Amino acid sequence: MSASTSASLPIPSPKQTIIQGITLDDKPFRPSDWAERLAGVMSGFREGAVEGMRYLDYSPWCVPINQGNVRCVIVDHAIKDYNVMAWDFVMNFAKDNKLQVAEVCLLPEVKKT
Repeated sequence: MSASTSASLPIPSPKQTIIQGITLDDKPFRPSDWAERLAGVMSGFREGAVEGMRYLDYSPWCVPINQGNVRCVIVDHAIKDYNVMAWDFVMNFAKDNKLQVAEVCLLPEVKKT
């Protein structure tokens, strides 16, 4: 693919938000397992969820990850369509705890053959 061809490809709009375990003051957010706790609270938010059911895995829309040595949570914007109050809860958690937040568009991994 030439440079001119790649320059004309559309740039995807952000589809996820990453909440980083770093405060706006550049200090690590505590407790160290905050990402798993937040994702655990959000585990019931998924397509086909049964109200009151407890799930043993994370919601596909709210997943904890490590980014380098920083704990983060990836929040998919699809959760807004499913339950806007769930989206508000997660975003208010980040705001109330003064966490760094960025809009991202995660690209699928390409498997090497």
